[in-house]
Amino acid sequence: MDAITTALILLLAVVASGGITRSLPLPVPLPLVQIVLGVLIAAVADLGVELKPEIFFLLFLPPLLFLDGWRIPKDGLMRDRGTILQLAFGLVVFTVLGVGLFLHFMIPHMPLAVAFALAAVISPTDPVAVSAIAARTPIPHRLMRILQGEALLNDASGLVCMRFAVIAALTGSFSLIDAFGNFLWLVTAGVGVGAGVTWAAGVAKDWITRRVGEETGSQILISLLIPFGAYMLAEAVGGSGILAAVSAGIVMSHIEQAGHVMALTRVRRAAFWDMIQFSANGVVFVLLGEQLPTIVHAATRAVSEAGQREPVWLIVYVVAINIAVAVLRFLWVWVSLQFTLFRAARKGETAEKPSWRLIAATSLAGTRGAVTLAAVLSLPLLLDDGSPFPTRDLAILLAAGVIIVSLLAASIGLPFLMKGLKLPPEPTHHEEEDKARLVAARAAIMAVERAQHDLGEGRSDADLYADAGARIMESYRQRIERGSKTGDAAEHLRRMERIERELRLAGIRAERNEFYQLARTRQLTDDTVRKLVRELDLLETRLAPGA
Repeated sequence: MDAITTALILLLAVVASGGITRSLPLPVPLPLVQIVLGVLIAAVADLGVELKPEIFFLLFLPPLLFLDGWRIPKDGLMRDRGTILQLAFGLVVFTVLGVGLFLHFMIPHMPLAVAFALAAVISPTDPVAVSAIAARTPIPHRLMRILQGEALLNDASGLVCMRFAVIAALTGSFSLIDAFGNFLWLVTAGVGVGAGVTWAAGVAKDWITRRVGEETGSQILISLLIPFGAYMLAEAVGGSGILAAVSAGIVMSHIEQAGHVMALTRVRRAAFWDMIQFSANGVVFVLLGEQLPTIVHAATRAVSEAGQREPVWLIVYVVAINIAVAVLRFLWVWVSLQFTLFRAARKGETAEKPSWRLIAATSLAGTRGAVTLAAVLSLPLLLDDGSPFPTRDLAILLAAGVIIVSLLAASIGLPFLMKGLKLPPEPTHHEEEDKARLVAARAAIMAVERAQHDLGEGRSDADLYADAGARIMESYRQRIERGSKTGDAAEHLRRMERIERELRLAGIRAERNEFYQLARTRQLTDDTVRKLVRELDLLETRLAPGA
């Protein structure tokens, strides 16, 4: 019962965080609000939450990483793969070496292996917080795609570096050859298992659907089980469960392009996964806030071991680490950009050089989040000889501090850096979207003609099929005619479409209000109202601007 009560309290805090964030006059990121709520919960109630790292990893990371891999735009991922790989792998190693040496210099009592482990923990970025900031401070789409792609891959590289550093701390030895071999196996096994599990689940699901039909609830449940299955199987064979969850999501997006799932299933599944993402991310940050007083108390005792008597040095350490991480990230991004411009010049291509503010925004947007918290909590309690793991409590506090300060810095700095910034032009997809609509309209007309002929052939009411088919095909022919217009004629049609959309939306909202009124007067059953309102909701979603 205590566990259930705790879970409900955490979920209630996540619900409250959304309303609080929207009501604030300043663009405060949602994770910060959730951390504050967690601290308040700890102040008024002792939930006694014990975060076991293996359970924490298994419960939260697989679905979140799976969803990121599923939803990230693959065209942007491929187009910017060079930049993403540089940030996800090169920058992680650069950060681990630079910050690890800096930590050992700043805190001599912290062993070098532990310093490298902590540096590896804080190297992965978290795009969720940046997305929350982007809701009020627009960030270029391409930059967001790069940050999301980086976060998908640097989780694995950072955790692999942490694993090797922890092994070195436990055993006192490190082999570069063994580390490289283990890294290859972790990556290969993780990606292979994730892709294989998703492919096998997709084949089995399609086989069953063809024979017994599709049931929406089962399809949603299968999509939830896939990341957990991929993660657990990859870990069982010694691979990276993180990469398995990511690759499972990427393969899932390709399987979905076959279109074997009903539209209703897709609509419901999208809503379900939105809820999972919001809840899981929220609970992670509320838990961080709930654990923060305990972490601070333990680290205050540990700071004396670092040779300092005053707890204020904890703040100094956290700020210094964030500055070091930001400086290293800025240097890496700047050098990578110069290398990209040099390659473009060698090929005779012209590339517009971004301003330093955009480079600084890219550096500042590398906030830390759920993976950092989960990873630092997974540090072992004891060494192989049974002695306590050195400076573990201090490492946990420093990682938590980096999360909070990076969120604060991004929420304050990004709006300032992005204000009035002239951005390099981004390619638009209006032309290819219009072409796709025209091709789809022609295919639809042919399909309607065939269906009209097949369904109406030999029937006494064949004329009804002909009339219905003509009405449907006329709407598609109007779409084709609109697509062939150019210049002022095209602009006139676009204005007409906007006006028509606004009028249709006004009618839809009036219909919905009338349905609710009929329900309140008991003239419609609840099931009927839900069905009618859902149809209107789907239609309004399709017609709404930006849909």
